[in-house]
Amino acid sequence: GLCLLILRLFIGVHVFLVSCALPDSVLRRFIVRVMCSVLGLFVRQSDPRLRDVNVRVYIANHVTQFDHNIINLLTSCNTPALNGAPGFICWSRGFMELGVTGSRAELVDSLKVYSSHRENPPLLLFPEEAATNGRAGLLCFSSWPFSILDVVQPVALQVQRPLITVSVADSSWITELVWTFFVPFTVYQVRWMPSVPRRAEELSEDFALRVQELLAMELGVVSTRLTAADKNEHMKRLRHTSLLPFAPASSQPLAARPRMPSSLTGVAPEDVQITAMAQRVKEVLPHVPLEVIRIDLAQTNCVDTTIANLLEGRVPFFPESKEASTDLPAPSTSQAAAASGIQGSVAVSSSKPATKQFAKSPVERHLSLQERKRALYDYARR
Repeated sequence: GLCLLILRLFIGVHVFLVSCALPDSVLRRFIVRVMCSVLGLFVRQSDPRLRDVNVRVYIANHVTQFDHNIINLLTSCNTPALNGAPGFICWSRGFMELGVTGSRAELVDSLKVYSSHRENPPLLLFPEEAATNGRAGLLCFSSWPFSILDVVQPVALQVQRPLITVSVADSSWITELVWTFFVPFTVYQVRWMPSVPRRAEELSEDFALRVQELLAMELGVVSTRLTAADKNEHMKRLRHTSLLPFAPASSQPLAARPRMPSSLTGVAPEDVQITAMAQRVKEVLPHVPLEVIRIDLAQTNCVDTTIANLLEGRVPFFPESKEASTDLPAPSTSQAAAASGIQGSVAVSSSKPATKQFAKSPVERHLSLQERKRALYDYARR
């Protein structure tokens, strides 16, 4: 594999130079296709006679980062650059730069103007907008590629490779290129399907769904309603799960798992639970340092027990100033009065001794709180 990789890197530079030097023609596509076979890229096409020369828009499923280059070896077509900054890299990968950086509506208008000139090559679009392995199902087709013209031609694409998977989610095109040169060969199977016209008064969304169903049936996969945004969200969750040191293996689907707050991402589940409980204790006892609360919660794992330990003085601490807790949510009036009473009783000795044990009944706890409040008032008067 390493020998093939080093050899094919030099050959790939020659393939790139030849494809740039020769004009777009049948001879150029034949020469580049033969040189790509040395790189381990073999292209097969089924029913080439079904390719309609009058169709201006090709619709294909997206498997690898080089699908547009492979189909361009069979027929002349252009794929607009949707992601990434325009420049040399975008041009060298074979994308067409339109200079449109606005909304999808501006992109559709530019592609309509492009398609109106018959001398321009047809458009090759990937409505999935994200690559998949092509074995399970198709992502939901976006509707904007079907707003350009009323006739499209679906292209079914299948890729096979020994030992190594053909497409790895969340990998860059450079990584895919290196693995392509590393493995012995990669076979691309292109199947042309009959052109599909838009029905009378058919919406672009319905048109996209109909073409998606036809492609899924041709490929033998499922037509899903998952979008490229769903895939990106799934990859973010996978990256977050891999970063957790105590992430348990779970078969529960991602959609059924509770979503964690954004401020707690990258933290172990146990730490998340302790942090949430510490915030509850901090609202009741704002003068207690948060680290002291977390240390006691790690031992007790109970909000009420930690509050009792702090009230009864079992856990020594130095009260925080008001400036240190300005970023915390302000407690209610009753909570503030209770916290002030507790702070006064902890910081100084009151005239009335506090209860030595945390009462079990709510009535007794309320009376104890009232006693601490009165002790604070007496101290303030003195």
